Amino acid sequence: MSDLRETTLNQLKEALIQVRRDLHKIPELGFQEWQTQAYLLHYLSRLPQERIEVKKWETGLFVLVKGTHPRKRYAYRTDIDGLPIEEETGFPFRSTHPNRMHACGHDLHMTIALGLLTYFVHHPLTDDLLFLFQPAEEGPGGAYPMRESEEMKKWWPDEIVALHIAPEYPVGTIATRPGILFANTSELFITLNGLGGHAAYPHHTKDMIVAASQLVTALQTIVSRSMNPLDSAVVTIGKLEAGTRQNIIAEKARLEGTIRTLSQTSMEKVRNRIIQLVKGIEVAFECKGEIDFGSSYTQVFNHSPLTETFMAWAGELGDVDVVEANVAMTGEDFGYFLEKIPGFMFWLGVDSPYGLHHSRLNPNEEAIQVAVRLLIRYFQWKTSSR
Repeated sequence: MSDLRETTLNQLKEALIQVRRDLHKIPELGFQEWQTQAYLLHYLSRLPQERIEVKKWETGLFVLVKGTHPRKRYAYRTDIDGLPIEEETGFPFRSTHPNRMHACGHDLHMTIALGLLTYFVHHPLTDDLLFLFQPAEEGPGGAYPMRESEEMKKWWPDEIVALHIAPEYPVGTIATRPGILFANTSELFITLNGLGGHAAYPHHTKDMIVAASQLVTALQTIVSRSMNPLDSAVVTIGKLEAGTRQNIIAEKARLEGTIRTLSQTSMEKVRNRIIQLVKGIEVAFECKGEIDFGSSYTQVFNHSPLTETFMAWAGELGDVDVVEANVAMTGEDFGYFLEKIPGFMFWLGVDSPYGLHHSRLNPNEEAIQVAVRLLIRYFQWKTSSR
């Protein structure tokens, strides 16, 4: 890291690219981000301390940058965890952790937050600015427990903002929309238990490969036959495990998948239908089914007045192209903050030929400066226009 006495945006640019590369090397899974937390704390320790207050929370951090005459408190949230993916970029700064990668851009997210924080430590706002370095966005979900923490209650913000990189948009483009941006999501785990045996004597067994195959097919009818065609939903089985070898009938099968809906009512309808279908499989194949819906994330629902104001304001700057985003069936636990705090999330274009969660994700680092400049001006404008 370069000398943090550098405080102008142009001076910070190269320092932040190095920070991003440092963070890219050390991806960690949810609630295991100890090395990441240590890096963030070391970075913060090199800043002037008179305006910042730091509190640890699990493997994350709360960092309050105190305003000169605060009447309001704004919050900026970044996620800090990586994914269980073996990196295939070939970068000289590629992940040093086997089967771990920042394949969803959280290294850029943290870097942008640190850029904002560094600038406002040296050039304080009138109002307070709270930074949330949140663990476990990729799972099992850190936003809800962080929101409910005593630290959060002490520093409760009036408004909150976050961004997410978007490989499909060019650098210099941001995209968002009032209202729903990301879907409600739920994990799905189903285990079927039957009776194994010799492949030559199927009549003495309860074959769970056949049962699981029938269930996978039946699950596809939920969206096509149980949901209103105008109400979007997704039921995907991404993993199926069963059997030990070719001449043994499988006693057990496990299905793993995900559910995505644009309303909580639809989520409950999908879950209930899954329960009914599994009960039918139990009867049809004389087996026992177990269902675990795992962790779930609520929808990211942007506060309409704040989002509309932000889009209009950013559109008048001339520095970025503002696009109205389509609703995405992706999940993001930032929605738990938006349940209780007015705010919004937006996409940041990074122009990568590979998408999110890809082993070759390659965001254009110029997007860091675009986001830092935009958000500095936004928070300055918010404070000056109160």
